[in-house]
Amino acid sequence: MRAKTTEDRKLIEAFDPIAETLGLDIVRVRLMGSNKPGGARRLQIMAERRTDGEISVNQCARLSRAVSGYLEETDPISGEYILEVSSPGIDRPLTRLKDFDTYQGLVARLELDRLAEGRKRFRGTLAGTEDGEYIAIDLEDEDDTAMIPFAWIIDAKLVLNDELLKLGAEKAAARREQEEDEDDEDFEDDDADLIDEDDDDFEDADNDDFDDADFDDESDDKNPN
Repeated sequence: MRAKTTEDRKLIEAFDPIAETLGLDIVRVRLMGSNKPGGARRLQIMAERRTDGEISVNQCARLSRAVSGYLEETDPISGEYILEVSSPGIDRPLTRLKDFDTYQGLVARLELDRLAEGRKRFRGTLAGTEDGEYIAIDLEDEDDTAMIPFAWIIDAKLVLNDELLKLGAEKAAARREQEEDEDDEDFEDDDADLIDEDDDDFEDADNDDFDDADFDDESDDKNPN
């Protein structure tokens, strides 16, 4: 589910190592058509930190620059396109088996590539995974927990509700705090560079040799006798 088409899958194979060097994971890649005839396509990349599933604006920018460099060098996409790098968002897609464990207890909706019990769409509370291949979900208005093969799922996403909004607000606050810390570190680095440059200028001025002849001339002018 991280990729939808063969083209998406090829791009993910290229982007995964780039993201890894930055401490990030690619959540999903979609190369989508334009909304206007003849317009540029959209290359959408969702990413997150490997450590906590979050991502800062600065990290998005770094990944965007790294991916842009690769795309310019290899030119794997024909025609014009617009690159978009972002976080998965609050009501994020669930694209990997581990996502269903990470977000256990939250409400999600699933869509399958085939009928299961007479339907393709399901909604309920995530209850983790089983045997490394099944998704457990407590379906709404049903007593039993459904076991759905992960391989059957073509789309899965968290449902935006009060519980998810609260969780999103907490994560947003933590993200803002981290970005402020990153900005402070960048400012301190810039400050250190300025101090070093000023010190170098001062040392250069301090090490300039005085012209003894000029000094003697000035003394003679002040004492003509």
